[in-house]
Amino acid sequence: MEHHRFCDIESYLNPGDLLVLNQTRVIPARIYARKLTGGRVEILLLRRQDLLTWECLVGGKGLVTGRRIMVEDGPSAEIVDALDGARRQVRFAEPIEPFLQRVGHPPLPPYIHEKLGDPERYQTVYAHDPGSAAAPTAGLHFTSRLLEALQARGVGLAYVTLHVGLDTFAPVTEADPAAHRIHTEWCDLPLATAEAINRARSGGGRIIAVGTTSVRTLESAAATTLDGHGLVVQPFSGPTALYILPGYEFRLVDALITNFHLPKSTLIMLVSAFAGRERVLAAYKVAMQEGYRFYSFGDAMLIL
Repeated sequence: MEHHRFCDIESYLNPGDLLVLNQTRVIPARIYARKLTGGRVEILLLRRQDLLTWECLVGGKGLVTGRRIMVEDGPSAEIVDALDGARRQVRFAEPIEPFLQRVGHPPLPPYIHEKLGDPERYQTVYAHDPGSAAAPTAGLHFTSRLLEALQARGVGLAYVTLHVGLDTFAPVTEADPAAHRIHTEWCDLPLATAEAINRARSGGGRIIAVGTTSVRTLESAAATTLDGHGLVVQPFSGPTALYILPGYEFRLVDALITNFHLPKSTLIMLVSAFAGRERVLAAYKVAMQEGYRFYSFGDAMLIL
């Protein structure tokens, strides 16, 4: 176990290694609306179901099926289905995306109380594909300068997309973690990334996942690749419900960059599956003793 500044990471990466980064972009998914009676409603967009319908978290009373609301400075909408808890299916009168830059707010985690002066602080420098309700936080450590330095060293960069939903952070409450209902997220591993992975593997390079979202995408794609074709991975696009617990056999990921996660989360279980539960818990104990920061803008670990 070693302690360094994140910019020292290049000393641990070799020419021929491949960093795989999740290029999802956080959308300004928190919007506000009014009931026809005037009461205010908070809406957090989670997943788009079709052109007009979103699964959302809502805050407000009386938001039953059939209730009509009006987005502030936006279109009207209707609650079309009451799901469990605060979840609702909301159908907007017209696509909501064109309104988001004007009416939406970054969906910052509840423990961040200070308003971001620059919303780009909650985006990775390589964010490209809009669709996430939360940032893939392991990628927030990278600057453009650091990525350029890694490439100059011979480390490759490849990109996947996984749109992060808030279910990612839902605690596991079951006594048996295997009984937990894992979240489903949409992901994409394009042809160029598959080719880069296959080249790196054939040349002896390591596949280094930046964040648990990249791990889920990589391992989901690897699970669909047929043996006997001389390929490590093929392109993959679609929903994934891959649930990685200790005992899982990793097919593709050789190393992992990840932040520090909450207890009883599927994220810390994934990391424990990769590095071993006891080793991870020991590392967390040291991190707390050394004053490491947890959560979205916290510190990171590189697991080799």
